Amino acid sequence: MKPAAPAVAVATLLLAGAVGCSAGDASPEMEPAAAAVARAAKSSDGITSFRYRITGTVPETGRVHGEAAMNVEPLAMSMRMTAEDRADDGQVEIRLVDGAMYIGGGAEAAKETDGKSWIKFDLSATGADGELNSEQLGGGQAGKNPAAESTFLTGSKDVKKVGSETVEGVRTTHYNGTVTLDALEKSFDKADKATREKRQKSIEQYEKMGVDRLTMDLWVDGDDHTKRFRMRGDADKGPLDMTITFFDVNKPVTVAAPPARDVADLAEMMKDGGA
Repeated sequence: MKPAAPAVAVATLLLAGAVGCSAGDASPEMEPAAAAVARAAKSSDGITSFRYRITGTVPETGRVHGEAAMNVEPLAMSMRMTAEDRADDGQVEIRLVDGAMYIGGGAEAAKETDGKSWIKFDLSATGADGELNSEQLGGGQAGKNPAAESTFLTGSKDVKKVGSETVEGVRTTHYNGTVTLDALEKSFDKADKATREKRQKSIEQYEKMGVDRLTMDLWVDGDDHTKRFRMRGDADKGPLDMTITFFDVNKPVTVAAPPARDVADLAEMMKDGGA
């Protein structure tokens, strides 16, 4: 059973970016635009929860949009994602709570699971051959903080101020630049091992897509918080163009598991199926 497979794939991609991934403090010798971007990256360390909107285009899947909310510690997340060019199976809801990920496939999914519209993935589960793990179930991506991807612009050598703009009623400063994944990885060298590993994971999905250079736009508010960012790049199977807008930063986020009567447990399904 593959409930809303395109939207699930997009959700997995968009939930990438390591928690606490920042560029550090701005140094005095930085250009003003680069220093402002560095301060915005540093401020991501203090984010404990947020809501966000996703819009754009993803290779193979096409146009997507979604809304989500995340609590960083303890980790909890909910997301509704729609692949607009996949009318038949393009909608999905994902919840990550209490160490498990739930994927809602709606009425169509329920036809294949005895009327249960949700599938539960225990992120610590492994198959008999060890091939089923949290990374393949999406847990490796769903446990990350998407706000951290805005820090990618700190790896740019050509970042510049575009001007002042209002985003969702908030006055912001717009910055733009390009960054290669090679330069981004090199910028991780000064970080400690744990931080370096988190940052490396935050770009792996782009490497797998064949993206080697990103054009980024960043909108920063008066408190040095990222309000919106846009990432564009050429992947092996088409253009990538995603925009994420943030709301309700550091306001409480509560996520509840679906009712047990509506949930099919993947581990039990595999056990019953002998796979």
